[in-house]
Amino acid sequence: MFEVIPAVDIKGGKCVRLYQGKAEEEKVYFENPVEVAKRWEAEGAKRIHVVDLDGAFEGIPKNIAIVEEIVKSVCVPVQFGGGVRTIEAVDRLFEIGVDRVIVGTVAVEKPELFEKMVKKYPGKIVLGIDAKGGMVTTRGWVEVTEIPAVELAKKYDEMDIWGFVYTDISRDGTLTSPNFEEVEKFSNNVKKPVIASGGVSKVEDILKLSKIENVAGTIVGKALYEGKVSLRKCLEKLKV
Repeated sequence: MFEVIPAVDIKGGKCVRLYQGKAEEEKVYFENPVEVAKRWEAEGAKRIHVVDLDGAFEGIPKNIAIVEEIVKSVCVPVQFGGGVRTIEAVDRLFEIGVDRVIVGTVAVEKPELFEKMVKKYPGKIVLGIDAKGGMVTTRGWVEVTEIPAVELAKKYDEMDIWGFVYTDISRDGTLTSPNFEEVEKFSNNVKKPVIASGGVSKVEDILKLSKIENVAGTIVGKALYEGKVSLRKCLEKLKV
């Protein structure tokens, strides 16, 4: 079943969206992220995607209390990413009831630690690959590496991860439509499921992503907050 997953991005305790992952280009949409998560659940979301932007930039989750409140306030699973770079952070997130934890930077910089996380929580860790021009970025999208996204994905595809969240940073928050070609190239090269993120601007984008083999869902942020996409209507079209 293809999932449309609303994003709740937290920065400074508020629900915001960034443009192309840039910390200085933020727009505050709601003061209370918990209420936003409840709203998306009420509109039919089967999963919520929570990102701790402060954590992504600072390297340690900073909004755990809000995340815990979201988990307690909704009945659907919550997946979390943003600054998860220690085993202690992973432990804490699962303790508060997060369903899946998305890890990115560690997989690039400390592969042994990433492997340890996966072994401790089989099938619960998601490899978050944020790419720019097909190359992996780390540390809150700030550092562009020379590692092709597909190469990194293949390295971990045989491990007991849940799958991948593939984000095209150049499209994220731009409402310009996803980079379908790159998404398809990525998903064709891995066996584990892929959640595509970045650039969704209309329902047609979501329907197109749903037809790409091995793409299990998409994360939608700005298009929902700007009213470009109605979650309820979108789910009806997907018949989920």
